[in-house]
Amino acid sequence: MGAPEIAAFLTDLAVNGNVAASTQNQVLSANLFLYRYVLQQDIDERIDLVRAKKPARLPVVLTKGEVSTLLRQLSGDYASCPNSSMAPATA
Repeated sequence: MGAPEIAAFLTDLAVNGNVAASTQNQVLSANLFLYRYVLQQDIDERIDLVRAKKPARLPVVLTKGEVSTLLRQLSGDYASCPNSSMAPATA
């Protein structure tokens, strides 16, 4: 086994296994560790594989009304903070 077999395995994980990109990266690292340190074989070939797609992340944004509602729910030192830093006043 070598680079072509590792590439085929990782491609199969991405295409048929529907694994996350981080899982595919971890499996690649584990295989490279196995070959380098356990089997004591260097993989000199480039490993060409289909990469798993990273999910698109949408930022979580609150509306002004939601922020106002959230701030009204606060108690203690933070409830009376006049500035936007939300830090309690120091004496």
